[in-house]
Amino acid sequence: MSLAMKLTDRLLRRKPNVFVTEERLREALRHNPPDAPVPESLRRSCFIGTETVDGHEVITLTPKAGATGTEVIYLHGGVYVRPLVSAHWRIIAALIRRSGATVTVPLYGLAPRYTADDAYRFLDSVYRTVAQRAGDHPVLLAGDSCGAGLAVGLAIRCRDEGLRRPTGLILFSPWFDVTMTNPGIAALTKLDPMLAPAGFVAAGRDWAGDRKVTDPLVSPLHDTLKNLPPISLYQGGHDILRPDAEKFAAKARAAGTHVDLRVWPTALHVFVGAGWTPEARQALHDAAHRIRSAGRDRSSTGRQTPPRP
Repeated sequence: MSLAMKLTDRLLRRKPNVFVTEERLREALRHNPPDAPVPESLRRSCFIGTETVDGHEVITLTPKAGATGTEVIYLHGGVYVRPLVSAHWRIIAALIRRSGATVTVPLYGLAPRYTADDAYRFLDSVYRTVAQRAGDHPVLLAGDSCGAGLAVGLAIRCRDEGLRRPTGLILFSPWFDVTMTNPGIAALTKLDPMLAPAGFVAAGRDWAGDRKVTDPLVSPLHDTLKNLPPISLYQGGHDILRPDAEKFAAKARAAGTHVDLRVWPTALHVFVGAGWTPEARQALHDAAHRIRSAGRDRSSTGRQTPPRP
């Protein structure tokens, strides 16, 4: 663990873990802040477009210099119940700066008011619009935590509905199974300063709505994982979601889907949001390289190819 990551861990442990019990999570949600605004630094470096789709805001950021035409849809984390925060903008800014991609950020509705079904209706519209705008350029799906799980769910819908296949998926510390029943989770709870299973299970039930919590569009780990786009997965070792990330990677590979899983053994959940750490810089550099490579591969071959490990 780098010194910067160690200090980050210590700072996080000083904050109350709202996921320890369902009751504590419910109390925290009574004071949910609004989504964090686009930071001034991104407003200076990007053209910002906003629109409302199905009652939800969609923000599109295109770099003023060095734009490549590659499109990324970024889905933020927050256990499906918490809004976009400044750390998400740091991740998005790093990807734009390093890759030249245009990034679309859909602010999907949060549980318990909204459910997975509401989100997919909204995201279907967003995806069709971005894919049409992209033309021959790549379209990648990216996200962190629950947003990474939602990105896989959207890829599953594209597969099952016969929509244009995304060029690839970029996933940071993904949440793949809202049941949190993996036996490997318990051993990591003391190492993880941010998360705890009880709050996650409650949020997952809210998000599922009328669906079963094991529905693949709620918990993508329960899909066959066949015929999905190439997946790049960045995971911290001190994260209770790691066991399911490893299980997902193994299952997807067995199904013939290309998955490159990289684990930083002592990194935290969504460590890429801690851009002051060398672990985050390494992961973001690699992710941006894969986004750039998707554009180069498509332009040179006329077809999609898996990113190089």
